[in-house]
Amino acid sequence: MRISEDRYDRDRQRLELALRLLTHEARTQTIHVWTGLTDHRIRNLYRSHLGRAACYVPRHRGKSPHQAAYFMRSLRIQQEAAILASFFAHEELLPPEPSAAAAAALPGIARGHRLCTAFESYVFMLPSASISFEYAVFLTGCLARGDQLRPGRCCDCGGLILVERFPIRDRRCQHCTAQPAGGLASD
Repeated sequence: MRISEDRYDRDRQRLELALRLLTHEARTQTIHVWTGLTDHRIRNLYRSHLGRAACYVPRHRGKSPHQAAYFMRSLRIQQEAAILASFFAHEELLPPEPSAAAAAALPGIARGHRLCTAFESYVFMLPSASISFEYAVFLTGCLARGDQLRPGRCCDCGGLILVERFPIRDRRCQHCTAQPAGGLASD
């Protein structure tokens, strides 16, 4: 019987990603989708590594976020979602052409680590961040599909914003929205 190092290396990578996702308070189903581990194995991993840790990591129950309207509810969340999307683009998580197939191919070990890196960079940049990890995962899927949200440009300054599929308001960033129409205020 020949033991393959690749198999054990792949398993180790799955477990490392699962632990990383657990520290970001990801739900069991999210971890299952991105790592391929069973629900039972994920729960055991949590109990053995994080259940009695000095720094308690809560476990969230229920369905993962599924409404894209969350990212449009306020200017602050719109701006944070655009910042997070820019980190996703930097980590090459977003496909060049959004589609359902691109979103389905998104979960995986390597992309899971890049997703965690993008989220960690976002939280480092914005310590009082409003968007949780589960919403970040949902945003990644939304942008990969392109059916509800997609990256766009502010019509005034050209800055990165997220736009709805059928926008009902002007495509303006938070900075340009705060300024009077037509540019800078005069003295």
